[in-house]
Amino acid sequence: MIKILIADDQELIRESLKIILSTNNEFEVIDTVGSGKEVVESIRRHIPDIILMDVRMPDMDGVQCTKFVKEVYPEIKVIVLTTFDDDEYIFSALKYGASGYLLKGVSLDELTSAIKTVLQGGAIFNPNVASKVTKIFSEMAKNNIVAERIHDEDLPNLSDTEWKIIQQVSQGLSNKEIAEILKFTEGTIRNYLSVILDKLQLRDRTQLAIWYIHRGKEA
Repeated sequence: MIKILIADDQELIRESLKIILSTNNEFEVIDTVGSGKEVVESIRRHIPDIILMDVRMPDMDGVQCTKFVKEVYPEIKVIVLTTFDDDEYIFSALKYGASGYLLKGVSLDELTSAIKTVLQGGAIFNPNVASKVTKIFSEMAKNNIVAERIHDEDLPNLSDTEWKIIQQVSQGLSNKEIAEILKFTEGTIRNYLSVILDKLQLRDRTQLAIWYIHRGKEA
């Protein structure tokens, strides 16, 4: 059973989402909350697998709340579900560890697929947002923003397999998809990814993707 926490300052939205998601017997909506403070309190009580997070909420907005969640509970996945496709919101949400950014109005099938993709280690974006993500990553690479501290002379030794995994992570593939391509188990890919992140001193697969694009490395 996938445990879901819904965070939205509009009661109608969060209750509607709860009703819709509860029709899927794989999902359990463990709580619905209306503010960043309530998100923190709910996590401490329930420990969800995934949070559907609105951006604009009282006490602590969705971006800052995502930052807190990923710092304190890195195993919890966050999908930002909002009406705002502002570049700053998108960049900040990704920077702080969100695994997805969807606009309200997605279908139940799309939302269900997004939840499962993210829990399998992938990332998911609304089509309108995806083009902005590509643009943001491109601009970050041009402006030399990400991974400044890792220069070629400081680059740790990475195997051919590790480079292949890095390349596929940068393309948004999940651990399961990478495992199928490389003929490994999903657990083996998770172990490889953990070692890679440790070697490069990066927090998560989103930072890894940004670093790879920044470096312009062709594995």
